[in-house]
Amino acid sequence: MTDASGSMAKRLAEAVELRDFLRTAGALTLADRRTLVQQALVLIEQNYVHLPLKAAMHAVNPIQRLRLLGLRLNRQTETTMDPEWRFHTELSEIFHSVRDLHTNYLLPQPFSSKIAYLPYQIEEFYQGEDRHYVVTRIVEGFSAPGFGPGVEVTHWNGVPIDRAVDVNAARFAGGNPAARHSRGLQSLTIRPLRIHVPPDEDWVVLNYVDADGIAKELREKWRITDNLPPFVNADELTSAAVAQGLDLGTDEIGRAVKLLYVPQVITEQESADVAGLTAEPAQPGADVPTSMPGVFRARSVVTASGTYGHIRVFTFNVNDPDGFVREFVRLIGLLPQDGLIVDVRGNGGGHIFAGEFLLQTLTPHPVSPEPSQFITTPLNVRICAQHEGDPTGQIDLTPWCASMNQALETGAVYSGGFPITPADGANAIGQQYHGPVVLITDARCYSATDIFAAGFQDHTIGPILGVDDNTGAGGANVWTHELLKLLLELPEPAADSPYRPLPGQANMRVSIRRTLRVGDLAGTPVEDLGVVPEHRHRMTREDVLHDNADLLDHAGRLLAGLPVRRLGVQIGAAGGELTLRTARLDRADVHLDGRPRLSVDLAQETVTVPVPGIGAAQVVRVEGFQDGRLVAARTLHR
Repeated sequence: MTDASGSMAKRLAEAVELRDFLRTAGALTLADRRTLVQQALVLIEQNYVHLPLKAAMHAVNPIQRLRLLGLRLNRQTETTMDPEWRFHTELSEIFHSVRDLHTNYLLPQPFSSKIAYLPYQIEEFYQGEDRHYVVTRIVEGFSAPGFGPGVEVTHWNGVPIDRAVDVNAARFAGGNPAARHSRGLQSLTIRPLRIHVPPDEDWVVLNYVDADGIAKELREKWRITDNLPPFVNADELTSAAVAQGLDLGTDEIGRAVKLLYVPQVITEQESADVAGLTAEPAQPGADVPTSMPGVFRARSVVTASGTYGHIRVFTFNVNDPDGFVREFVRLIGLLPQDGLIVDVRGNGGGHIFAGEFLLQTLTPHPVSPEPSQFITTPLNVRICAQHEGDPTGQIDLTPWCASMNQALETGAVYSGGFPITPADGANAIGQQYHGPVVLITDARCYSATDIFAAGFQDHTIGPILGVDDNTGAGGANVWTHELLKLLLELPEPAADSPYRPLPGQANMRVSIRRTLRVGDLAGTPVEDLGVVPEHRHRMTREDVLHDNADLLDHAGRLLAGLPVRRLGVQIGAAGGELTLRTARLDRADVHLDGRPRLSVDLAQETVTVPVPGIGAAQVVRVEGFQDGRLVAARTLHR
């Protein structure tokens, strides 16, 4: 056993029962609670960009609920105040009421670093139109007679399992029915106490049918342990924090799943050797080693329709979006070039730059990052004014300033829309994969992943295959209370800042800028609407128990019906000519340093042509056409 896996086993061995954990949890004073409610009012009333939308779509009034909670706290004393769990529950419910996974109350210590879990994972599949639930994983070291992956779950604490999932879904945020159901299932067995109050029950009674068709019952207590730490510190003034678009719950659960079920990924991540990675193309059915195993899994998959590349993107939550894209490009270069499956299921988002930088690698067309808007309040105007001209070198809010000031005069609800992602970064390297591409999504795709999926659809890169009817529909940039507080303290403290330190390491997050679609759906918000796939796949038992076999076959059928193109570009050794190796292209246009220089008819798959001035050019771009349509591009930087 390696040191890392041994550490994970030790962490799980030290897990405590929920009842024992709650005996010592909670130390907020009445003043602390009043501070939390007052600061929540600041965020929701003065920063929250989706407040008008949520009030209209979900008929909620979080501001009034916060005021009523504050009023009740003012009538209490230290001796008569409610139990702390009740306060956390009510404040969490107010945040959950807006059905926005970006807008959260983050519980203080000792809750914030912990997860509550049961020692098994449950997933759903379909037989025809009927939904079924099956155990797919158990924690290493746990066993029960007749219990393991493959047993079908029928009841949860005496409630039929499908109904239990829906009841659980009603407790958690989700902007559309698919997202709510998915999160209801996700949180059945893993709950990050950073954003969820502890379970109400000390134990769960699970009824299931074993491999022999015998009905059985399992009673297991909730356990509490430390989760793995996050990849990005969202409270610091960094580009990763400022450009964050993340469903914190899915991110926390994703790290918990690695801890509980795939600790070897943590070991691989800690020991990844970039110099030792292979440069050999993947053999059919084989994985390609990666320097970022917690972020990517790349492999060649053999489907009934052919052998294709499959790259799973588990998260966009990285500090270095350029390094993220470089590793993605390296991996897809080693995969089959006849078709690529980009799989972002369960990806809760992260760095918005990372998602929008990735789009260019899959399309010959220029990428237009999604524009974003602030809601126009005096406090948001102050924040923008303080960071006009990028005085800290980390965030430049200049584009929004003029429209924010004008909106206060005209009564406009929102500022003008401007991209968070720099357009030059989103188009810096251009297309890297020229085969057809299919994107796989689910209802847990959120935030930066919603933005990525929307961009994939808006730029017509390829078909989207969804295992749910919609993505999670999180269309915003999210900032923490601590980051907002910091923005009014840098570069010089602003007078009369409304932000106060939060007690007990509690925190809050809020959707600060909403994002809008581009292309044919230009101006449509992503929030609550999400991205609707063109094709739908219902997960089968074979999928959830045998590595998505039917899902990948479905994706393979879509790829098999799309054209495979090639565009290889090589500058001659003498620097005066260009060799093009192409497939399914009839014309190529050559641009030197942004200026058109040559157009070539492609009567053969390999063509060598002289290009005047190519020896002195810094950027050579070749655009490939078929029937007058731009369908491939290659950009060389010298």
